Amino acid sequence: MYGDLWQTNCVSRANLDKDPSEVAAMFDAVAAKYDLTNDILAVGQTRRWRSAVRTALQLEPGHTVLDIAAGTGTSSAAFTTSGASVIAADFSLGMLEVGKGRNPEIPFVAADALALPFADSSFDRVTISFGLRNVADRMLALEEFRRVIKPGGLLVVCEFSHPTLAPLRRVYTEYLMAALPALSDRVSSNPDAYRYLAESIRAWPTQEELAVDIAQAGWQGVKWRNFTGGIVSIHRAVAPMD
Repeated sequence: MYGDLWQTNCVSRANLDKDPSEVAAMFDAVAAKYDLTNDILAVGQTRRWRSAVRTALQLEPGHTVLDIAAGTGTSSAAFTTSGASVIAADFSLGMLEVGKGRNPEIPFVAADALALPFADSSFDRVTISFGLRNVADRMLALEEFRRVIKPGGLLVVCEFSHPTLAPLRRVYTEYLMAALPALSDRVSSNPDAYRYLAESIRAWPTQEELAVDIAQAGWQGVKWRNFTGGIVSIHRAVAPMD
């Protein structure tokens, strides 16, 4: 559907070691205001990014979808409008509790992205938005996603990335390292969590590097599309048929 817009290439706060217990505790602490804070800090762009993920998944009635790092289920709820069956998975119990209250019709499951509690070839689609950056071992996570997806199924990864234009990169870096933490002091229940956010985004691989990682984890046809000038990118890949 995106055609030529796709590109291809073969605590509480946590620290960048991404200890699972620290990351989970950090998200527990921000769960109640998480969605509102994100909308404010992203200047309303989160809705556009969620819509793009839904489009990239190419959902059809009857599809089974695993939404990893689903948080409060905001994205998961949008997927159900296509007639797909969705499981929202997260390892933050605080996020799951808030999500269940807001979206009682969606199954929420406590799950570690590095050891998913699902059988092989269980899902038609696997997606993770703004969560791969928080796992301790992204290659292991990408391999685990491939294990639970059916042959030929789609993986969609939405993540903060690197602006493609130098002037925007400079402005964005200044926002991440200065303005975002300052703003989070005013709107977040846990400003330190957003300092971690800024640091983890800055340390994240480029679009091309992430595409290579996805391919090396066994996925095929890896493509990506930039949004908001590359501040966010969406990577899409296909599970091998054999």
